[in-house]
Amino acid sequence: MLIPHDTRIALDTVVDLVNTAPESEPADGLPDVDALYDFAERHLISGVGELGEKDLRAVQDVRSRFAEIFAAPDARTAADLVNRLVAAAGTTPQLTNHDGYDWHVHYFAPDASVSDHLAADCGMALAFIVVAGEQERLRRCEAPDCRRAFVDLSRNRSRRYCSSRTCGNRLHVAAYRARRREAAR
Repeated sequence: MLIPHDTRIALDTVVDLVNTAPESEPADGLPDVDALYDFAERHLISGVGELGEKDLRAVQDVRSRFAEIFAAPDARTAADLVNRLVAAAGTTPQLTNHDGYDWHVHYFAPDASVSDHLAADCGMALAFIVVAGEQERLRRCEAPDCRRAFVDLSRNRSRRYCSSRTCGNRLHVAAYRARRREAAR
């Protein structure tokens, strides 16, 4: 699946945002405005300006809506959720080249709030996944003690864990040890 650079960045941002939710982590990864500033800086979200509690609540709401899209049972449901999210953000597509990136599309208005910025750009990245017939690539980790979101970009859509180094490796080691114990009996 060929994904343009800006869409990949937006998908990574969606995943990171969804994974700040308390259902993915032991505690909320966006508990306050300082954490929101850190998130915006880490993801190079341009034009953030002054943030407050209202912005934090709006981004937490967008995060919940993204989580709903990951949980959507089918493409039609995902499309409806994406459509509502993007429409509420008031998209204004613009071609731009900045910060060393070649031409790409921003879907948010120049003076958009951080929540509308995320909803528009990241919502459109999710829209492209649905349009490509790849909605099943929006997944949650299959490890029993992990609910982290990820986008499966493997060729054969076979990725099962948010990280093969942590969750995947931990489960494979546990299965190996269980087989060894069983063989020793």
